[in-house]
Amino acid sequence: MSVFRHSREIPASPASVFAAIQDPARLARWWGPDGFTNTFSTFEFRPGGPWLFTMHGPDGTGYPNESEFLEIVPGSLVRIRHVNLPHFELSIALEPCAAGTLVTWTGVFENAEFAENMRGFLEKANEQNLDRLAREVGAGGPVGV
Repeated sequence: MSVFRHSREIPASPASVFAAIQDPARLARWWGPDGFTNTFSTFEFRPGGPWLFTMHGPDGTGYPNESEFLEIVPGSLVRIRHVNLPHFELSIALEPCAAGTLVTWTGVFENAEFAENMRGFLEKANEQNLDRLAREVGAGGPVGV
């Protein structure tokens, strides 16, 4: 198992950050690293709900993703299990802080070898995801790609 943890203070309330996660139109705008876009086919934001989407890379390659929402605590936590390979669980924790919200992004990968081989990409991608989320809640609108 391999764990990746990234935190960021975002100048917005936990409710505002949570809104950018629970709204599929907003989530599709910021989810993923820079240059990626998303097409959601299923998004049932509830514990046990499926989330099926294709992440489109900058080169046009489509990456199918199948996830399940494991736990949702409004304004404070979303836990997701990535069902297709690579298998991982992602927790997005939201805590009030002086700046607004401390977002802690924790990914736990089953395959440690895969995670270690991808560490450079995953760490950069996680930081870009948090950058895009911060822009989404800061502007309340679309994020540039």
